This record gives sequence, C-alpha cells and structure tokens, in this order.
Amino acid sequence: MKKLENKIALVTGSDSGIGRAIAIEFAKNGANVIVCYHSNEERGQQALEAVQEHGGKAILIQLNVSEEQEVEEKMEAIIQEFGGIDILVNNSGVNGSGIPIDEMTTEVFDKTIKTNLYGTFFCSRKFIQHRKSLSKPGKIINISSVHEEINAPGNGDYNASKAGIRSLMRTIALEVGKFGINVNDIAPGMILTAMNQKAVDDPQVREKAEQHIPLGRAGRPEEIAYLALFLASDEANYVTGSTYVMDGGLMINIGQGA
Repeated sequence: MKKLENKIALVTGSDSGIGRAIAIEFAKNGANVIVCYHSNEERGQQALEAVQEHGGKAILIQLNVSEEQEVEEKMEAIIQEFGGIDILVNNSGVNGSGIPIDEMTTEVFDKTIKTNLYGTFFCSRKFIQHRKSLSKPGKIINISSVHEEINAPGNGDYNASKAGIRSLMRTIALEVGKFGINVNDIAPGMILTAMNQKAVDDPQVREKAEQHIPLGRAGRPEEIAYLALFLASDEANYVTGSTYVMDGGLMINIGQGA
C-alpha cells in the first residue's frame, strides 16, 4: 500500500520548485493533490499535468495565501469538494528583498511577512479548525529555511518571517498535539529552485556557494520532497514540533575559519 493512499493534500505554491516536487511525490504515493499557484496559471497547469501523470485525483487552484478571506473561502471550497484535507504543506513564499533595514519600506517588509508568515498562519488556522471539527488527526508541514536560524544581512524581512514560522510551528505543536495533529518545519539550505536562480543559471556562482557546503553541492527539490513524504505519512505520527534541516551541512559550517 502506498504511504499516502487516499489522503487529500493541499500544497501551496506547488506550481514550481520545492512545492511542485512535493506535489508529485505525494501523488506517486497515492495522495489526491490540490496544486496551487499564485499568478502564473500556465506554470500551474504544467505542474498539475505532472502530478496527474502519477495518478490520483488532482485539481488546480489560484491561491494568494497572504489574503485572509481568500484562504478561508478557497480552503472551505476544497473541503466541500474533496470531503476534507488530511495534509497541509505551507510552501508558498517570497524571497528576501536584499534591502538593509534602514532603507526598507514598510510595504516591502509587509509583503514578505504577509506571504511567508501570515500565509502560514491563515492556512494552518483553517486546517486546524477543519481537523478538529472532524475529530481526526492531520499533518502540517511548513517549508521554512535555514534562515529561521541563520541571519543574512539585507534579508531582515525574510529572516524574521522564517524565524516567525518556527516559533508559530512550535506553538501550534503544543496546542494541537492532543488532537493528533502533527506540525513540523523543513528548513532547506541551498536548493536549485527559482529562489536561487543565479546559482541555477551560472555554474560559477553555484560552485562558489557550494564551497561553504560540507557535502559540496546544492540540493535538489526532490530531496526535500522525500522528507516531506515521511512527515506526511503515518511513519511520522510521533514527530511534532521539530525543524528538519536539509542543507548539506551548511549550518554547522557557519563560522568556520572566523
């Protein structure tokens, strides 16, 4: 039997990168998947077709996780159509602005926090309410970042959003454990996605960055998906409130040679 047989999984930001890889991996393992895109419908449709190739029912929706009412309405519509949501993957996110704090506008800061942190809050709240109403367990998986721990200059908006996700995750774990709801973070390091487009496009940029990674290479989205599969499965029923770092050893190398 496949690990996620007949489970319903909502994966935000699953039109590309890590989210797309997770949606495909879940489908391979028997899940019915709701594929979400923010603005690029063509890319969303391509992701949907890739998921459908691996069987299981799948639908495509546009979802802006930073909009509270939209999250409420569209998640409710999904619940009505599918009969429920068993697994929530909070993957939608925007990259840091690269702007120092003293030069950063409130609008720039708000955009990052609203998408990365508020989006995780909005989706998680609706999911928890739903699972509690059914008196059934569920799984929440947040795609965070090593920057929930590592602070990079010029990325105060992103660093704060990811640290906030970690704190939110731990609080949720304390609150919902008694209902059988598990919540965990995956904190990727350098993964070859659009957020690291320069490293994807330029081998020299990638090679320079990889010198700081003990395993000597960047990660692939599929590798994050394998861990997400574990956390979504019954094999992880005793796992909650944890951050799983997938960075090739980058975090333990920070500060070497200082």
